[in-house]
Amino acid sequence: MPKLTETFARKVPQTKSGTDKHWDNEIKGLVLFVGKRSKTWYFQKDVGGQTKRVLIGRFPTISAQAARQTALGLALEMGRGAGKVIQAGAPTLEVAMEGYLARPKLRSEAHKISLRQQFDLHLKDWLRLPLDEITRKMVVDKHRSLADRPSTANHALKYFRTVWNHARRVHDLPESPTMAIEWYEEHPSGQVIENLLEWRKTIEGLPNPIHQVFYEFLLFTGFRKSEALTLEWKNVFEDRIHLSVTKNGRSFDLPILQLHHEILAPLRGLSRRWVFPSPKSPSGHISAPARMKWSPHAHRRTFATVAMEAGVLEEVVGRLLNHTPLSITG
Repeated sequence: MPKLTETFARKVPQTKSGTDKHWDNEIKGLVLFVGKRSKTWYFQKDVGGQTKRVLIGRFPTISAQAARQTALGLALEMGRGAGKVIQAGAPTLEVAMEGYLARPKLRSEAHKISLRQQFDLHLKDWLRLPLDEITRKMVVDKHRSLADRPSTANHALKYFRTVWNHARRVHDLPESPTMAIEWYEEHPSGQVIENLLEWRKTIEGLPNPIHQVFYEFLLFTGFRKSEALTLEWKNVFEDRIHLSVTKNGRSFDLPILQLHHEILAPLRGLSRRWVFPSPKSPSGHISAPARMKWSPHAHRRTFATVAMEAGVLEEVVGRLLNHTPLSITG
């Protein structure tokens, strides 16, 4: 039996069929299950004549060191009484996040991408911590550390609260520590593009031509940033663009003109699937277009403003933007 180290777990090959079990030669009960697609840590022991198996987590989300420490703790717990019912402790934030993102009914790929980005940017130092070690003071301090970006602060910690509450359905956890946060007020900037000549010069100066097309496409469709980023060629038709899932939960079809096809023409052939591809992105499409003076949402506001100034009825503009009828935004 090998010692189940990080190097061993990384190098052991996936199976062609079935599951191989690799037992640790030092920590009795620690085992790595290796299948065709995944590698998973378990702790297993006979207690009171019955085999008890506890899921620790998937590799590499759970490192070998973390798995070994968890297994030692479980061995100690099981040694306290033969008939004792054992429960695994609180999952790490990273494990809880992966569990939440694996939900089959999760809203959209854009939501998944956004949550991962927030965690990687602002909560990375918490990912290996068990949830019950993340305290109220820690979340309050984290929220305050982002005070110069109120919207970012709120979004990051509200995503954390969402993951915590999902984990709470399975694990014995208290109320989310975000209860101690005083959320910042958020006021939309209302920014629109006042000078379209300046805008044109700016996007033509962007080094990445795909980003140039991305911003022009936003301005001429009024799409939300996430809707454009995740757009697939199969949903671009001669007379319309189809969005199967949008922010309000409904599908949406935007009528388009020849102009829209001309805007997208430089991207044809770059990817069979994504309209705005990125070979460096795990998702296959761009996720962080180059920043400039005007935000993606400012392009959406400008689309609406120009339409209104051109005499398009407010109700029609709302429909083109796929606003929910009678909503505050609408």
